[in-house]
Amino acid sequence: MQKILVANRGEIALRVMRTAREMGIRTVAVFSEADRNMPFVRFADEAVCIGPAASAQSYLRIEKILEAARLTGADAVHPGYGFLSENADFSQAVTDAGLTFIGPSAYSINMMGNKISAKQAAKKFDVPMVPGTDEPISDLGEAIRIAKEVGFPILIKAAAGGGGKGMRVVESEAEFESQMKLAQSEALSAFGNSDVFMERYVGSPKHIEIQVLGDQHGNYVYLFERECSVQRRHQKLIEEAPSSCLTQDIREKMGAAAVAAARACQYSGAGTIEFLVDEDLNFYFLEMNTRLQVEHCVTEMITGIDLVKEQIKVARGEKLSFGQEDLKINGHSIELRVCAEDPLNNFLPDTGKLELYQVPKGPGVRVDDGYEQGMDIPIFYDPMIAKLVVHAPSRQEAIERMDRAIDEYQVNGIQTTLPFGKWAIRAEAFSKGQYDTKFIEKYFKPEYLVRKDDAAERVAALLGATIWEKAKKPVQAASAANGSVSKWKMRNR
Repeated sequence: MQKILVANRGEIALRVMRTAREMGIRTVAVFSEADRNMPFVRFADEAVCIGPAASAQSYLRIEKILEAARLTGADAVHPGYGFLSENADFSQAVTDAGLTFIGPSAYSINMMGNKISAKQAAKKFDVPMVPGTDEPISDLGEAIRIAKEVGFPILIKAAAGGGGKGMRVVESEAEFESQMKLAQSEALSAFGNSDVFMERYVGSPKHIEIQVLGDQHGNYVYLFERECSVQRRHQKLIEEAPSSCLTQDIREKMGAAAVAAARACQYSGAGTIEFLVDEDLNFYFLEMNTRLQVEHCVTEMITGIDLVKEQIKVARGEKLSFGQEDLKINGHSIELRVCAEDPLNNFLPDTGKLELYQVPKGPGVRVDDGYEQGMDIPIFYDPMIAKLVVHAPSRQEAIERMDRAIDEYQVNGIQTTLPFGKWAIRAEAFSKGQYDTKFIEKYFKPEYLVRKDDAAERVAALLGATIWEKAKKPVQAASAANGSVSKWKMRNR
């Protein structure tokens, strides 16, 4: 493998390119017209413009990416995450073009990309499942019968879904049909597939995922867990590793289940098995992400394993160089997604220019970003601009380090999730590790970020007093000279 084309943008493109450079592998960037001046484009050894700003005309165009690979002589493609990373057609097209896809096969992506087939595959290997159906709902009467058997509330989910689209909570039999139709309509609109299934609604679960690695020779390991329960709109904001709630016994059981799920689809490369964990620490298979995760950094921090390097080595046909017994948890790591969003306005995306952009530094602090001061944040892509990651010997020390790092992170020109992150890690539920996916809904109010600055008020008062004293001196001097200045003037009226 001599040259890798990175079919992505921003911080993940830079992340992949840096590891490739360390391995002596040249890189190719593909970019849209909006990204022409981005750091990842300058960092790559070669760069090819593949279309206009809209991702549908650039980063999602398989034929343009393959043409760029042909023009530059790239012999492998890394998809990053997002865009085409979990597209089975892309994986197959790269392979058919005689290139190496640094990720799983089209077969694995297809099997795990559909939640129904993923459940069916994992179930064969005795991976715990949330009670419900593992077939698309086709008969309304049968579906209602199963729902009553499982017990309301029921969650209807899109088979090809993600990000909360095509999901409906059904509280009673009376609303089942209408909610099912709404879920099917939304699923068809978002994913081109109206298939839905249902499962018991776990109201306030923890979202815990297991990182797995598999090679092409049947070897598998799990690299422990990540706690990802701080979410808004079913999208993660804060992740940490390890979880504060798992016992070693449950960790090992979840790891074994994750490896079984990976075996079920003959997986190779880096992947993630996501679980819902209830208040009694019962865990249930949710889905598999057949790619590198945004939050892979916290796993790297506690294991010392470069996951991108392992992806590349596995794609080259190498065996995993370590076994499960070689992996140990070292300390604690927390990641905050620094997004161009306004937490005071329901986390709506924000755009503008990075008038000031300075990242924190120091021991145990890592910033994976893709922007620089003076750059504009475009409206065309995901609002995440960076990942702020810290590592420390203990969870409490990691929280303290994250607090310090957020204070050092200077961003002007746009609203970001930094103020929310500072509030969140200091919230009692988070600091005690007693939080779930309803964390924001239960505990956060935008007004918590509007804090009275007592220090600033003291400075303003002192400044006002100083100005007042200076203003009085000319009046007092005039009074002494004339001896007949009125009391009104003396009072500056």
